Amino acid sequence: MLRNGLEPWHLLIVVLVVIVVFGSKKLPDTARALGKSMRILKSEAKAMKDEGAPEHAAANPSQAATAPVEPAATAR
Repeated sequence: MLRNGLEPWHLLIVVLVVIVVFGSKKLPDTARALGKSMRILKSEAKAMKDEGAPEHAAANPSQAATAPVEPAATAR
């Protein structure tokens, strides 16, 4: 029944309905807001992914520079 659910003419109808509902004057603002929302979502998802990743000294040089340095053991 829904084997070919989304055909090109379906997309055309959806675009026409969106233009009629929102009007051509509001579409640029709506697209801009949608793009901004997508960028925020992408950056938040990346931050969550980075937060869960294990920390390595080579990956984060600022921590390696601030880590205390222990004196080397001298052989007697």
